[in-house]
Amino acid sequence: MIITLINCLLFSGCSRQSSENIRAPRPQIISPEVHANNTVTFRYNAPHAKTVKMDPQFMEGMADMVKDENGIWSVTLGPVEPDMYPYGFIVDGTTVMDDNNPFYFENERFKASIVDIPGPDPLIHSVQDVPHGTVNYEYYTSPVLGTTGRFLVYTPPGYDEQPDQKYPVFYLISGTTDTDETYFKVGRANFILDNMIARGETKPMIVVMPYGNPAAYFDAGDPRGAAAGQRLNEDFLTVMMPYVEKNYRTINNAANRAIGGFSRGGNQGLTIGMNNLDKFSYLCSYASFAGNVKEFETTFKDFIKDPAQTNRKINLFWLGVGTDDFLYENARLFMDKLEQNGIRTTTLITGGGHTWMNAKLYLYESAKFLFQQ
Repeated sequence: MIITLINCLLFSGCSRQSSENIRAPRPQIISPEVHANNTVTFRYNAPHAKTVKMDPQFMEGMADMVKDENGIWSVTLGPVEPDMYPYGFIVDGTTVMDDNNPFYFENERFKASIVDIPGPDPLIHSVQDVPHGTVNYEYYTSPVLGTTGRFLVYTPPGYDEQPDQKYPVFYLISGTTDTDETYFKVGRANFILDNMIARGETKPMIVVMPYGNPAAYFDAGDPRGAAAGQRLNEDFLTVMMPYVEKNYRTINNAANRAIGGFSRGGNQGLTIGMNNLDKFSYLCSYASFAGNVKEFETTFKDFIKDPAQTNRKINLFWLGVGTDDFLYENARLFMDKLEQNGIRTTTLITGGGHTWMNAKLYLYESAKFLFQQ
């Protein structure tokens, strides 16, 4: 009897404890919900929050959200111009992702969510019924960086089916706090190129997406990180690029190599490219500039000393920036300095700011000219 009573008490306690630890199921929430008229409803479950705001990149400022009787905050915005936009929620002052949305912004410091607003016709990054390329993750041992580096590689449709064909290669670098995944997950470089190749708007090419911040391979404060950050160019030219050319079927001459990127990545790409015209004849700058632009004639003395010779080596020098970009003045000054010193360029000035909406557009517009000569 005593044993039976003890067992009953034990099992009763376990049952009570287990039931107390079971959380109520989360309500099913659709967010974001894109409506037929391109308005979008965003929802977030935060029954105990005092304030929730919406922070979207398709409008200026933030929008207040309203809580219903179930503790779900919501707001409907728009109609929104078709494109793909980052957004987040500000919950009692803290920025969070939309936990009902699996698509997020790959970045070192923040993880915004992404909403894709369709248009009446497919957008440049839309997944369409065309042959698709492949994106591979590559890891390589770098004695220069003192660690294992990583980059992504896009191979065009048909790459695996045509083992004897070689391809030109475009080294495409993302911006500050971005990672090697950002031009893939946010910039949708693979879908943009799939669509362009299918329409004959650009040539099939290999695209290499490096990590522009090798210091991030190390813990914060590790002195090896600072040293690695200073040796990106050396690693790029002596370790990573040879690895690519050994493991992928690239055409290894300047006429079939392009380099560029967005923001800091554009600066890095231009710096490497402008100083190695024997290796790169296509240079692309997306919302960026290189070096000390206010001391252009000193910084780029060797580059501009014989403009005719420089122009013969460059098949394309493409530069784009938005008028609302915080780097607009320096980027535009860089364009002007190149022109004043006789360097032939192709430029595109758009609206918009320092956004991945523009970064996608610039990739699309410049890729039309890559490897055409």
